[in-house]
Amino acid sequence: MDRVIIIRYGEIFLKGKNKSYFESLLINNIKQSLKSFKFEFSRSQGRYTVSGYSADCEGDIVDRLKRVFGIHSLSVADRVETAYSEGFVHVKDSLKSLTQRLCAENTIKNATFRMTVKRADKHIPMKSFEIAALLADTVLNNSDFKVDLTSYDYEISVDMRENGYSYIYSEVIYGAGGLPVGCSSKGMLLLSGGIDSPVAGYMMAKRGMKQVAVHFASPPYTSERATAKVVELRDIIEAYTTDMTLYVVPFTEIQLAIHEKCPAEYMITIMRRFMMRIATLLAKKEGCTAIITGESLGQVASQTVESMTSTESCAGHPIFRPLIAFDKEETMTLAKKIGTYETSIQPFEDCCTIFLPKNPSIHPNLAKVVEAENKLDIDALVARAVESTEKRG
Repeated sequence: MDRVIIIRYGEIFLKGKNKSYFESLLINNIKQSLKSFKFEFSRSQGRYTVSGYSADCEGDIVDRLKRVFGIHSLSVADRVETAYSEGFVHVKDSLKSLTQRLCAENTIKNATFRMTVKRADKHIPMKSFEIAALLADTVLNNSDFKVDLTSYDYEISVDMRENGYSYIYSEVIYGAGGLPVGCSSKGMLLLSGGIDSPVAGYMMAKRGMKQVAVHFASPPYTSERATAKVVELRDIIEAYTTDMTLYVVPFTEIQLAIHEKCPAEYMITIMRRFMMRIATLLAKKEGCTAIITGESLGQVASQTVESMTSTESCAGHPIFRPLIAFDKEETMTLAKKIGTYETSIQPFEDCCTIFLPKNPSIHPNLAKVVEAENKLDIDALVARAVESTEKRG
């Protein structure tokens, strides 16, 4: 008997003839996420198995796997030979051990259980429900648990696979779901350091999009600690998106030029138009096919329909806004779930809070915005910003 982790995928089973492509991506991402561990990997009929790892690493491996998009659920299980001809003796031994562990941990009075058997091994002549009835006796004989098929405290599962092994477990741990990262091309994430943009990156990774991040810094008005905060956010969401390059763009010269030569009410709009121009150039360099933002409709002045329309007219790629219909509470809840919230609320200024006008235009007129920004040497400002951009692996 040895301990293994069973991995089940979700949406991939719907992919028909393209299923093998999605599976290969998922397998590569699983192996990448566990590269710091020693382990063995195997597969059989819609299941993957991680085994051969050190027992003291089990919790860390489970935690890593929970962040891999494409995984629907996983279970830590005992793997034993099915041995039907011997009356499932090894399965019964494992069930006895599992029952003893559950009894030791149990704090529920009059606890109930259900035995579930999945029989992928069709060489076994007994039906699944017949095997379940037979194996349930082992639990009953080694505990004071009672059977309840509909309202139960524990579901004890035996998965009899076609490879001659059975997997015995009592817990299903749900994964991140979604699609394997890499199946939906690559996007350029505008990573501000606030609450919204890391969540937007997470949401697009869930739909299989690999990402590169870009951050706009305004030294000396923003500190190196503010940039370090963004690097930390990148590191957190990288656990979901796989490797993520970060570009840090010096934005001070552009902001000062806008502040000096453009009407104050259009400053935010023009600033974001410059961000889109720069993000587009970096996206082309990285082979990205879309730009991702954390914008939510109506949340601030720069996120009205008119403001976003004006901004995206400068982008050379489609703009994905996965949080467009989220309210702030929904975004905060998800940020806490994925582990970015505490870092995002660290009180360091970002470039979007520098030189803010008292009354920004909520419904900017695109023609007037273009007229205002034409007072600037747009191409030269963009070129110098891109040339001075720092790439952080």
